[in-house]
Formats: sequence, structure tokens, C-alpha cells
Amino acid sequence: MIVFITGASAGFGAAMARIFVRNGHKAILAARRTDRIAHLAAELGDAALPVTLDVTSRASIDAAIAALPEGWRDIDVLVNNAGLALNTLPAHEVPLDDWDTMIATNCQGLVTMTRAVLPGMVARGSGLVINLGSVAGHYPYPGGNVYGATKAFVEQFTLNLRADLVGTGVRATNLAPGLCGGTEFSNVRFKGDDAAAAKVYEGTTPLSAEDIANTAYWIATLPPHVNVNSIELMPTCQGFSPFTIKRS
Repeated sequence: MIVFITGASAGFGAAMARIFVRNGHKAILAARRTDRIAHLAAELGDAALPVTLDVTSRASIDAAIAALPEGWRDIDVLVNNAGLALNTLPAHEVPLDDWDTMIATNCQGLVTMTRAVLPGMVARGSGLVINLGSVAGHYPYPGGNVYGATKAFVEQFTLNLRADLVGTGVRATNLAPGLCGGTEFSNVRFKGDDAAAAKVYEGTTPLSAEDIANTAYWIATLPPHVNVNSIELMPTCQGFSPFTIKRS
């Protein structure tokens, strides 16, 4: 199968590329950081195709899809992995630019990528869209504000894809991880403050990028009549937050 992975330069995306290629499939590695995906493609060999792509730019997406070479155009699996969280400040303090960036990447970029790839899947009568959601889309927490809202959007958009795609042979899954270490997620969220990022995982055994990649691979290799609507993963060290009560 041919798997198109956004945000493939690190973390979940790179781990997914490795597991799909290792099992005999082809991976299109899409990301903004050309040097990172070129390095990953060199590691993975001829079964990997690096594609420079910015999901926040419709022109970039259209150009990338149009430029795919013969033998790489019939995308079987689209993994909408590109996404980010910025800041943990309360809503009345967080910079509006951070909200704009999360919405542009996590929502607009995801739907634009999906719309670019979906018609081909429907025409061929098969395909799978895996959208990376988050437990933050299900459960609110202080500082989650727009990040959590974007992931709730991802879940609902995925379910509405399912409603539209009934009978087409095309599947859609919302893959929603909880606490996951070993990626750049928290470093990006805290804007390079490595100490703050490390503190998130202090004393825990979080999920790993490989855990998420293995889950995505399992979903993609299920029989074609099976659709996983939504799947949520947490490490055993994580649970559900209590209600916040401010006492005087």
C-alpha cells in the first residue's frame, strides 16, 4: 500500500513511516523540514518518497499532490499527523497568534489535505484516512483551550467523514493518544523550553511514538470491511482529571 504521512519529519510521523516501510509498504514523507525528511528517506530507501509540504498552505498541498511521480499517486492511506499544541496559558492570557496557528494546522490543514486525497480514494473504491486526534478533544483541562477544541473538531470531522463515506469502501479513523513522550510535542508547546517540556513526563512511563505508529499500522491492515471509528490510548500512569474547584 501507499501511505501519505504529514508531519513525517519527527515523532509519530517518522515512527509510522518506519513501521509501514519495514512491513513492505511505500511511504510518502511530507513535512516542511526538507532536511529531516531527506534524512529519513535515505534511511528507509526506495520505498520512501520525501515531499516538502506545508499543510497550512493550500497551494503547497495542491503542488505536492500534483507533483507525485507515477507509482506514487494512488494513495491508500492518508495519515493526517501534522499538528501542534502551543502554550498552556489560560484563555484570557494566551497570545491570539498561538490560537491561529493551531487552528490553521490542526483543523484547516487537516481538512485541506483530506479534500485533496479523498476523491481519488472514492473513485478507486478503497482507502483510509487516519486523523490524529487527542484525549484533549474529549476531556477539557486548564490551558487546553483551543488545542482541545481543535482536537474535538478532528474527532467530529472524522465521524462526519464516516457518514459521507458509507458504501464507498473508504474508511476513516480518529486516533486519539494521551500522554506521549519521546517526541517534540511538548518542546514545541513550551517553545523550546526543554526543562518545562521534560517536567511533563517526569516520573512517568508515557506512551511512545512507536505505540502510536503500531496502532496506526494495525488500523490500516485490518480487513477492508472493518472501520475503527475512534480509538483512544492512554498510558497506565494517566487517568481522568478531577473537576477543578476553587475554594476561598
